[in-house]
Amino acid sequence: MKKILSIFMVLAVLTLAVGCTQYHARGAGVGGAVGGAAGVLLDKKNRWRGGVIGAVLGAIAGASLTEVSMQASQEAARQNRPVEYRTTDGRGQVQAYPLDYNAETKCHKVQERVWEDGKLIKDEIKEVCEGHKTEQKY
Repeated sequence: MKKILSIFMVLAVLTLAVGCTQYHARGAGVGGAVGGAAGVLLDKKNRWRGGVIGAVLGAIAGASLTEVSMQASQEAARQNRPVEYRTTDGRGQVQAYPLDYNAETKCHKVQERVWEDGKLIKDEIKEVCEGHKTEQKY
């Protein structure tokens, strides 16, 4: 039990160190946790190795998916038209649709949808702003 607990602690630290922004860190963290857990369960001979390999691959995949979805949202807001990205193997798809613009805050609302293997895994509305927010309020 101590080994499994130490594995998850190391995986958590590794996945948090991978991301460069809070969104990348969140994507890497979720991907690393899922990948690490899957690696521990799948590698019966050496669970430590399976957990580390799974966490690294999951963190990379999670951060990459986050980067692609952020890029799609920013491009849709900047060009004020729908944007779609697909993986080369056709298993993944990201779509971003501009919805609204607030001239006072200089922020666009963009609907972002992510599919994996034809299944909708994320559907949310994001706010993409032109400048940097310096206050907590709008």
